[in-house]
Amino acid sequence: MSDVMTAPLAGDDAGMAAGDLLVMLRHGPHGSSWLREGLEAAMVAAAFGREVGLLFTGDGVMALLEGQQVGPLGQKGSDNLLAALEMYDVERCYVDAAALRARGLTAQDVTLLPVTLLEHDEVVALTTAFSRVLSF
Repeated sequence: MSDVMTAPLAGDDAGMAAGDLLVMLRHGPHGSSWLREGLEAAMVAAAFGREVGLLFTGDGVMALLEGQQVGPLGQKGSDNLLAALEMYDVERCYVDAAALRARGLTAQDVTLLPVTLLEHDEVVALTTAFSRVLSF
């Protein structure tokens, strides 16, 4: 089930309230630990009361696809960590529409989290709406 929303126009601040920390997830669920570490950093920050947002961009959009298998190095998919985000009140999740298109995906393919779909100008606005940005 997918709850993909499109953001309002950038002139309306793209519907984004300011936050403490934006975690940009640029790496896929397999091949490195970057994605897992980024998700864990987001959960730790949220546990300490920070307002956290997640931006899935680049290969990071692959983490939002169902049916992930164990990777070549025995790495598990990200679905269990994504499911835990709700317990930490990490609810502001965004996906880069261009990254989806570049991988032949559509918003309907994003099924593991409710996300807001952002175009390039909205991604830029999002990064300025947060006081801190971490890139994984």
